[in-house]
Amino acid sequence: MLDFSINVLQMGLIFAIMVLGVYITYRILDFPDLSVDGSFVTGAAVASVLILNGVNPFISCLAAFASGLAAGFITGFLHVKLGITNLLSGILVMIGLYSINLRIMGKSNLPLFNNETIFSLEMHPLIVIAAFAVASKLLLDFLLSTKLGFLIIGTGDNPDMITSLGIDTGKMKILALMLSNGLVALAGSVMAQYQRFADVGMGTGIVVMGLASIIFGETIFKRISIMLPTTMALLGSILYRFSIGAALNLGLSPTDLKLVTCVIIVFALSAGNAHRFTGLRRLLKGGVAGASAKQSVQNL
Repeated sequence: MLDFSINVLQMGLIFAIMVLGVYITYRILDFPDLSVDGSFVTGAAVASVLILNGVNPFISCLAAFASGLAAGFITGFLHVKLGITNLLSGILVMIGLYSINLRIMGKSNLPLFNNETIFSLEMHPLIVIAAFAVASKLLLDFLLSTKLGFLIIGTGDNPDMITSLGIDTGKMKILALMLSNGLVALAGSVMAQYQRFADVGMGTGIVVMGLASIIFGETIFKRISIMLPTTMALLGSILYRFSIGAALNLGLSPTDLKLVTCVIIVFALSAGNAHRFTGLRRLLKGGVAGASAKQSVQNL
């Protein structure tokens, strides 16, 4: 049981880096960026190829982050400069990255069984993963607390106000998309080294997983006013992975994980809108009571 919990925690922290990236586009920018499904694999592919060629694994992670920046720039360029809708821009980049990732890897799967990775250090993998996740969160928190961070937040919240300040909101969108995809690619590089292989299909459903984690975390921890949104996203990723792990322990097939994800999202969304059901119950109760009173008057 302890080994299971540690493994789930490690997976949750790896995906937490990706969730932080999705948080930038989904919550801050209000941009449905589907390109993260492709940039996750791009990060894994770039890191794996570099490691196989003898490059230091930590430098490979930085290169993977840079590849994510490039993917985010292309998405932003299509949307801002070419006027393509945000949803379609992400889809186009996601489709294009599939071929690019295959070109980078040379084949659909790259094993890293006998190569040095960030987990080759004499240190528990959980410590290494936690260091990457916490460092990513702290750096993102610092960026969002700066003037540039406020401009990015304002671009998503009130673009007219940012424009009135003489700031190009298009550049802010591109920058935010670059940072988002950079974090997602970094998560992909860590995942590839953790599982010791990169696969062209490992990014399928990443954006859904990220959204589920964000919604899950916000629903559970939103009442804690002192907790930062990035902390909620990070904890939501961990809780999401524990939910998936619990479902597998109950005997569900891995092919049912998509259904489990849907159930988790529905549960989180419905829990966040519980006040609507309360109002409905009160309305129904009032309606029944009113009908009973009317019937009593008629009887008199």
